[in-house]
Amino acid sequence: MTPRNHWLSVIGLLVMLAACQPQPPATIPTLIPSIDALATSVMMTENAPPVGFRESVSFERIDQHLRQLEGWRYTVRLDFDGLFSQTNRETSATAEATVWFNQVGDARRVLVESNGELFQRTAVEQFEAVQLGPDAFLVRRGVCLSNAVADARLAASLSAADLVGGVRRAIPTGRRERINGADVWEYNFLVEDVSLPSVRFAEDTRITRFSGELWVDPVHNAAVRYYVTLSIENARLLESTLPVSGDLRLRYDLYDIGQIPNISVPFGF
Repeated sequence: MTPRNHWLSVIGLLVMLAACQPQPPATIPTLIPSIDALATSVMMTENAPPVGFRESVSFERIDQHLRQLEGWRYTVRLDFDGLFSQTNRETSATAEATVWFNQVGDARRVLVESNGELFQRTAVEQFEAVQLGPDAFLVRRGVCLSNAVADARLAASLSAADLVGGVRRAIPTGRRERINGADVWEYNFLVEDVSLPSVRFAEDTRITRFSGELWVDPVHNAAVRYYVTLSIENARLLESTLPVSGDLRLRYDLYDIGQIPNISVPFGF
């Protein structure tokens, strides 16, 4: 199952359950570097990431490697506002998830909320899925679904990458910060390096604006922050059968690295 189909299978599950219920001249090298170039070189040297992270990194699935960590929590969000292409008809979509992981207990908890016409939604949909070892539980709108074990396992395995994708290649900028409680380095990437499972491109699809940031914790080999904003034209997004044009925002933040959350059976089971 592809990442996009995985996410849409979970969203589709909610619907089913509801129903059941020219070239420039060559540049001549200069012998004396500019002051700006020298300053950049010094910054890159003084703030170089650890060995193994100095050339480039790849997080094609933004939450890859996280199963090797004892515990964590992350939030992931997708927002789209725009129009159906070549019309004045507005459309939108919002999806947000929070995921907790406990390696020791082989446990995972997922809270999801989605809304918008591109999800075929007329109202906000919410669910909670919990996986505890071989057992899985699903709660929708406060109702425990005891006869939906397979669906509960699918929902509990939902990944941030299924919604926002990741980066195939990014290079360090020399900036170092502390974000979400972790020491991280910033990496730059191009739009062609971005994986976008929620977007289906056509021959006439265009990206007219793009910005992105990636902050990586080398100690834990984890992406701590990943933000992408882009304007798209004539693309199919999520479950839409018609092309749309507008602004797409993807947000991912990882917190509590190494902290083991208490994950238990949802109330009511």
